Amino acid sequence: MAIIQRAMTFLNRFGRANKGVAAVEFAIIAIPFILLLYAVIDTSLVYYASQTLQNGVSAAARQIKTGQAQAANMSSTQFRTLICNQISMLLKCDAHLAIDVRRFTSFSNVNLPAALDANGNLTGNFQFNMGGAGDIIVVRAFYAWPVLTPNFGQTLVNMNGNARLLTASFAFKNEPF
Repeated sequence: MAIIQRAMTFLNRFGRANKGVAAVEFAIIAIPFILLLYAVIDTSLVYYASQTLQNGVSAAARQIKTGQAQAANMSSTQFRTLICNQISMLLKCDAHLAIDVRRFTSFSNVNLPAALDANGNLTGNFQFNMGGAGDIIVVRAFYAWPVLTPNFGQTLVNMNGNARLLTASFAFKNEPF
């Protein structure tokens, strides 16, 4: 009986104690807060990377639009390097980056294939055709951005391998060079 009475006394004291309440409350709130903060940072990085890719494509596509790339007889590798120089501060120029440059005779004829297949992988159906003076050109770049947030970031994932496909495109008519 004395053991039960001591146990009851201990439980009563434990129930009335308020030391460390803030630490317990913080521990309960800290994990979801840190995960949410991490998800916000991850989402922000996706948008920043997307804008970086768009700016890089726009700057490199200008070389085609003005005829400088055609005059230099630029290869697809050289054009890729041109884009990589623009995006290197945030994005790696590796297998995550794919570039598609297509020529069309008019804007109404533009019909672009999907970048992803049914399984969420890049199709690999990419071309490099800079066209000539007066041609319609569409430059597209695709980047597989790895999503880092485990649960909250799953809404960002749109391709295989826990990644987000970032897409940048630039459509224009070549100048009469």
